[in-house]
Amino acid sequence: MGKRVEEWVFVADFHFQGTSALALDAKGRVTVPARHRDLLQALAQGRLTLTKHPEGCLMVFPRPVWEAFRVRVEALPMSAGGWKRIFLGSAFDVDIDNAARVLIAPELRAAAGLSKDVLMLGMGNHLELWDAQRYAAAEAAVLQQPMPDVLQDFSF
Repeated sequence: MGKRVEEWVFVADFHFQGTSALALDAKGRVTVPARHRDLLQALAQGRLTLTKHPEGCLMVFPRPVWEAFRVRVEALPMSAGGWKRIFLGSAFDVDIDNAARVLIAPELRAAAGLSKDVLMLGMGNHLELWDAQRYAAAEAAVLQQPMPDVLQDFSF
């Protein structure tokens, strides 16, 4: 019983961060970085949900985090119906296989422009999967913009 309590304390206070350079194999699979595997097993028994992100990448959610996100999306008003279709209509449930790989559906690979070289970015409660070249261009565009007001008084 004590171990179960410790496990829930561990998963209640989690976050993903950092970037991992990965390669998509010929079947459209990507290996989950070792630094995220234990947490994904503890939090979601290796069950994930992938869906489109508005900025052109994929969001990778541990299943319990996805369920909370899904509930919030389902509660959106009719005026956000297009976004509901994008998030929910493109969602795919996947499992991490015995070789620590995840199969990315062809529809999602095409939507995110995923080629061989991809990046997995930790974004707090979820991960993002980017085509490496697309991410480099997106990051360069962000760095060319002025810093947003919300960050003006942020201390580094």
